[in-house]
Amino acid sequence: MSDESGSARNKFRFHFVVEIILIAALAMYMVLAKEQVVGDDLAFTVIGAGLMALVTYWTLSTLRGGLEVIALKMSALKH
Repeated sequence: MSDESGSARNKFRFHFVVEIILIAALAMYMVLAKEQVVGDDLAFTVIGAGLMALVTYWTLSTLRGGLEVIALKMSALKH
């Protein structure tokens, strides 16, 4: 049981670090896009949309990992 908990915890930590990096990249994109009109530069817009989709997907994945860690801790407390 503790091996599963450690694995889930390590996976969550990795996801959290990547989450921070992706949010920082999105923030940098938003700073660069401050003066851009949506659709003015199609490549820039597509990159932004893809980055936002990736951040959304990764956030949901990170939340799932956090819930797994919580579930494993709760399961360990019951036994």
